[in-house]
Amino acid sequence: MSPAALPSLSIPVGVVVERRKAASPWADFVWRGIAVLPDEPATTPWTVLREQDDTTLFYAGSAAIELYPSETARYRDNLASSNPSLWTVLTPSEGVWPYAVAAVTADPAEGEGFTEAADNLVEAVPMPEALLEVIEKFVAEHHVEREFVKRTRRRADPEALARREHEGGQE
Repeated sequence: MSPAALPSLSIPVGVVVERRKAASPWADFVWRGIAVLPDEPATTPWTVLREQDDTTLFYAGSAAIELYPSETARYRDNLASSNPSLWTVLTPSEGVWPYAVAAVTADPAEGEGFTEAADNLVEAVPMPEALLEVIEKFVAEHHVEREFVKRTRRRADPEALARREHEGGQE
């Protein structure tokens, strides 16, 4: 990995997941990430945090938010939105629990990219104030405004796909 591809800041976080009884004959439960804890708690993954009616909250495990100087424009746009968010990514697991924490990101484009794998559960959750401050500081230190440069298009060559005569007849 090139040095430019390495994150400048890695923030350990914990992920809280909700399991709700499904109102469906095809699924027993609906799972989704609902919160990110601003630090990695000293508790084992899949510890029950709260049970109420048909809903159970779990501490599902930890992840690290990786911040890159090249992506500060996306973090800045996220922070400037009316609801700054983090995206939690749960991926199917073969273990005791049906999902494992795959990632947490502050980059909206990366969060959307995780939805391409149809089995992933990706949820935007509110960004805790403590993480908001850390990410704002990171953006302030590393953001470099880049001028948009529009590429000029080459003129189309109408003969590019035309049939050509070759020795011995047409192709």
